[in-house]
Amino acid sequence: MKKDFLKYQAQTTDNPISLQISRAKGSYIYDTDNKKYLDFVAGVSAANLGHNNIIIKEAVKKQIDLYWHVMVYGEFIQKPTVELCKLIAKTLPDSLSNTYLTNSGTEAMEAAMKLAKRVTGRSQLIAAKNGYHGNTQGSMSIMGYEERKRAYRPLLPNIKFLEFNNELDFKKITNKTAGVILETIQGGAGFIVPKKSYLKKLKNHCKKVGALLILDEIQPGIGRTGKLFAFEHFNTVPDILVYGKGLGGGFPIGAMTTSYENMKLFKTNPILGHITTFGGHPVIATAALSNLKETLGSGIMSEIDEKEKLFRSLLKHHYISEVRGKGLMLAIILKNSTLTNKLVKQCLNEGLILFFLLFEPKAVRITPPLTINRKEIIEGCKTIIKVLNTL
Repeated sequence: MKKDFLKYQAQTTDNPISLQISRAKGSYIYDTDNKKYLDFVAGVSAANLGHNNIIIKEAVKKQIDLYWHVMVYGEFIQKPTVELCKLIAKTLPDSLSNTYLTNSGTEAMEAAMKLAKRVTGRSQLIAAKNGYHGNTQGSMSIMGYEERKRAYRPLLPNIKFLEFNNELDFKKITNKTAGVILETIQGGAGFIVPKKSYLKKLKNHCKKVGALLILDEIQPGIGRTGKLFAFEHFNTVPDILVYGKGLGGGFPIGAMTTSYENMKLFKTNPILGHITTFGGHPVIATAALSNLKETLGSGIMSEIDEKEKLFRSLLKHHYISEVRGKGLMLAIILKNSTLTNKLVKQCLNEGLILFFLLFEPKAVRITPPLTINRKEIIEGCKTIIKVLNTL
């Protein structure tokens, strides 16, 4: 199977993990030899309620018995899709009331970039250095990491970059700027949290010059930080909110939410301003709806702060410089990148799944299912310390 995997399935690196999966449940993934692995990654922040969640599974089975794809986005009234958008609106401020569903966070970001230009009549976009918003031509244009971009130039013009958490860079945002695009918590850069008043000051500056603030919550959204969306920690409401990953509970989805007034610009001049065949798919929307209901109603978000504290109390070692992030979006920052590679590889041998971050070679990702329990956290952290002691 591995030979076929490498030969017939396109790869993105020369060294994929190549773990052959047989099943997964809760916080564990099992290989074809029935070895179990504690999952501290959750499909890169996607399987929020754990693997093979019974609530999501039963809802999806019920919907499959009714119908799946019947028409392109937005033409037919499909109950799970409408109910998902309605529930999202109920959880957000009034200015974020209308949702466009896509197949991925990257597609949602592409929609947000287009919409910012329509709303403002401007073309300039500003993003953050070391920011990541996807890998399509448009989202790569606002990626603040040249090493990953140079092979694909020319990309979109009229893009500028600011330094995250640096208020002096606000001067780059002018009456020529359509939108400022930031991750609420920078992901690939190393799980960098904004300074307490940074986002609020940024929003005020954007409002002053007529630019839209677009916050990317593809990673920190849907309960991962202890609130449904990370912007709630910082007293700042974006003009456009982009998210995905955790919304689907392990199924592929993205979403862009803004005001009805903004979103209606996609309807005319020209019509079909943003289109998709499978966005809002009823089976995927069913998975997302059941996932969101459970996230909101189970009390799971109230446990995130305690779980974060437990992780931080256990992840102490002379090779660990710091633990960054918020909630269950955490990154171990090691002394050097050699340690990072060894830790991830050797923990896998010990039955613990860890992963890397895109632009910070000294970082190791810890984004487990939100349902992870105290015993599992202790078990995984013990493995990390055990491996670090051997390096």
